Amino acid sequence: MSKSFPLVLRLLASSTNVAAKAGNIIKDVMTKGELGIIEKGTDKNDLQTEADRSAQKCIIASLSRLYPEVTIIGEEGPECNQDEELPQDWIVTEQDLEVLNSNCPPEYSQVDPKDIVIWVDPLDGTSEYTQGLLDHVTVLIGLAINGKAVGGVIHQPYHNYKVNKNCKGRTLWGLLGLGVGGFNPTSPPSDKFVITTTRSHADAIVNKTLEALHADEVIRVGGAGHKVLMLLEGKAHAYVFASKGCKKWDTCAPEGILKALGGVLTDIYGKEYDYSRDVSYPNAQGIFATSKYVNHQELISKIPQELKDRFPY
Repeated sequence: MSKSFPLVLRLLASSTNVAAKAGNIIKDVMTKGELGIIEKGTDKNDLQTEADRSAQKCIIASLSRLYPEVTIIGEEGPECNQDEELPQDWIVTEQDLEVLNSNCPPEYSQVDPKDIVIWVDPLDGTSEYTQGLLDHVTVLIGLAINGKAVGGVIHQPYHNYKVNKNCKGRTLWGLLGLGVGGFNPTSPPSDKFVITTTRSHADAIVNKTLEALHADEVIRVGGAGHKVLMLLEGKAHAYVFASKGCKKWDTCAPEGILKALGGVLTDIYGKEYDYSRDVSYPNAQGIFATSKYVNHQELISKIPQELKDRFPY
């Protein structure tokens, strides 16, 4: 690993390869069939599997050894970050050369590692993973600088698996000021307005918020990463989730990549989330994301105040 490249590019280039390895681990666990499912809380959809735990160990061990001064926060908690003896091939040191050799935006050319936080969701869409809805599953590694989501990686281990059973998955990346890679962005339909939202966490407030936006079509899928992918690939105009259920590790990477494409991700008031190391993890004011083809604030203004008041600061 050459330290002559800017830290931000090195981090992104490492995260791209690390996420792909985590995706392979997730597929290996599924193939063996021993998922090791446990419930993390009172929500029956808030699950953890052996794939979550193993993928996080791979990601944390790889990135922390390469970048010891950078703060890394993973969904599965510090108990998954112990420096135990891991399989040799779980420690990834290679970097994506396309990312590494990109032109780093000047504002990120000399970032202090202490100003960086990496937010990791090793398996976004765990509930769907256990139900066999594998195209909903993503690996998320988000890059935040001075509290702002500016980039990240989304890996889909099961991309196109219904067509190709031997799929290798795909890895998408983005950095604000640089752009995106790993996929071809597409504009959404011009003849209808499409919103994507939660598949398994809908309630009366979520549904009333959707009704206020008068979408022509609502697509319900699992995983924050998957829902933002709907925006990136032009399958939806907006991702709306009027609930407190999402966390920082769910949204940092998707937000960073979406912003690199000119999109926006905020709470339902239109305020950006803070991704600093000492913030609380829940996105307590919901999620409101739009592609660059949508007037973000105009759409937010359609949400009745009585619904917004359900999510006070």
